[in-house]
Formats: sequence, structure tokens, C-alpha cells
Amino acid sequence: METKPPEEMLATGQPTIVYFSSVSENTHKFVQKTGVANVRIPLKTAEEPPIMHAPYVLCVPSYGRPGGAGSIPPQAVKFLNQPQNREHLVGVIGAGNTNFGDLYCIAAEKVATKCGVPLLFKFELMGTQEDVQKVQEGLEEFWIQNSLYPASA
Repeated sequence: METKPPEEMLATGQPTIVYFSSVSENTHKFVQKTGVANVRIPLKTAEEPPIMHAPYVLCVPSYGRPGGAGSIPPQAVKFLNQPQNREHLVGVIGAGNTNFGDLYCIAAEKVATKCGVPLLFKFELMGTQEDVQKVQEGLEEFWIQNSLYPASA
């Protein structure tokens, strides 16, 4: 079961992860372990993707296909094809499998390059506790460094 952040959490500008997870649930399990506000992209491409109204980081797994073709899940492509979603994207986290060699986290690399945002973190499969801690601390630091928290009233 995914956790969708309350609207008031998004309104405060807290770090948010938007993610796609396949039926393996590896990416979902990792995102849940971070405790960061999150929104899940639907599993079925026929479902409408969420529309983001605040800065977020996209967490995307890579699919191991020859030469990296088709490495970005079509659900993530559909999500990013929404102009408002691309506008609010501030960074990318890659999920992958080191068995893919040079194609490890290739989807995140492609999204970061195409959208002109930084690739912040990479983790394998469900990630380690160290990966979780790096993301938790790193997102907080990233939000502060990039002035993504709204100004106090």
C-alpha cells in the first residue's frame, strides 16, 4: 500500500519522492523505508499519472534490456510527459541491479540528462540501510541547499 502525502505536507515544501515500482515492489519497499513523503506512479499505463504541484525527486528503476533501449518504465515516461510534472522535477534517484553492468541505473541517468536535473543517488534492488540513510539525509540537505523549502510567512 503506497503512502500519499497529505496536501498540507506538500504545501509545506517537505522533500517528496515520486516513484514507479513494478510488481517486484523493490522500489516501493525502498521508498517506504526512507519515511519521506511519497507519491506512487500507477502500475498500469492506462491509469492517469499524478500531477505534481510542488518540487519532487523522481525515483525510477531501470529495466535490463540490450543497449539500454526501453530502460525507462513507460509509466514513468507517461508521468514525465505531463509538462507540470517536468516543471517540478528537481532531481532523480536510480534503482537498479549491478548485474546490468554499464546499464546499472541507466533509466535515472537518462531522465536526469534529458530533464537537466541532477542524479542524486543510486541504489541496488531494495537498497541497504546505508542507502536509506543517505537518501534521508541527502534529500534534507538538497532541499536546504536549493532553497526548496518555502519562505516563512
